[in-house]
Amino acid sequence: MDDFDQAFIQAPEHRPKLSDPEADGIPTVDLSPIFNSPDGTFPDDLVRQIASASADWGFFFVVNHGVPPEKQRRIEAAARVFFGQSLEEKRKVRRDEGLVTGYSNTELTKNVRDWKEVFDFVVADPTVVPASPEPDDDQLTLWTNRWPEYLPEFRKACEEYVEELEKLGHKLMELLAVSLGLPAERFRDYFKETTSFGRLNHYPPCPSPELALGVGRHKDPGVLTVLAQDDEVEGLEVKRKRDGEWIRVKPVPDSYVVNVGEITQAWSNERYESVEHRAMVNHKRERYSIAFFFNPSHSTIVEPLKELIDPENPPKYKSYSWGKYLSNRMLSNFKKLNADNIQVSHFKISN
Repeated sequence: MDDFDQAFIQAPEHRPKLSDPEADGIPTVDLSPIFNSPDGTFPDDLVRQIASASADWGFFFVVNHGVPPEKQRRIEAAARVFFGQSLEEKRKVRRDEGLVTGYSNTELTKNVRDWKEVFDFVVADPTVVPASPEPDDDQLTLWTNRWPEYLPEFRKACEEYVEELEKLGHKLMELLAVSLGLPAERFRDYFKETTSFGRLNHYPPCPSPELALGVGRHKDPGVLTVLAQDDEVEGLEVKRKRDGEWIRVKPVPDSYVVNVGEITQAWSNERYESVEHRAMVNHKRERYSIAFFFNPSHSTIVEPLKELIDPENPPKYKSYSWGKYLSNRMLSNFKKLNADNIQVSHFKISN
């Protein structure tokens, strides 16, 4: 990482408080009833839990989630080995504007550089996406993965892990569908050509943790994010809905943190809202995390679901193309823009 420079410094109002309160209230949802249900239905209590967690917090832990612990351990070990390589080695699989997979240590969030390095990979290799964010450009392109050839086990660990996380993503969407009064399979067809991807994060020790962030404040644009936190080093913070306070998310062993993305916010017509979150850094210890971004096909037109619209609940969003939105967001990871990058709020219908 560079010597500490201006590119990393957050505006004063967005700088972290190193003593933010810890969150006691983030709900923990036990998914074991899903795997123990003989007829595949979800207990009412579980449906109510997921509904209130999504509505009140937009964030929740899941435990007994069905992901084999050895696959979790394997990808964690692979991440440490990869980020432990020299910068020269890591840059052999460096991302750039034409290639959105691979290694990067120059990512921006809201036009400020993040104190982190990442490795991104798509779940469907290749992933079909629009060639540009321009609305009248119909061309498509393929995103393919770039794997470090000198680490043969790395690719396998990553691929096996996201295969499990995809299954979990579908289960969670079935639960969310039922919690919205919809059939469990309501969302499945949107994922036929997935644009989901995995991300390994490494946050090195930072000499000025009071000025910088590992990831600046943001909402996730997709459907759901499933995050494996570092069990030993805290860093994730969530903006609590009820009072706008930043609160620290204490890791829960053998859990994932799930957060509702902006697509789910639009689909649910704001019954469930995506909330801002960020990652802190510290000056003594490095931190790792692994994110899985569950995203639909590029051809998905995102809009409030017709079943949730009626005269009392008119649509709160105009429809938008997920593929175009995604290619716009990917562009903003590389370039400092004159404005904030695109958000679901751009499609909000003003009353």
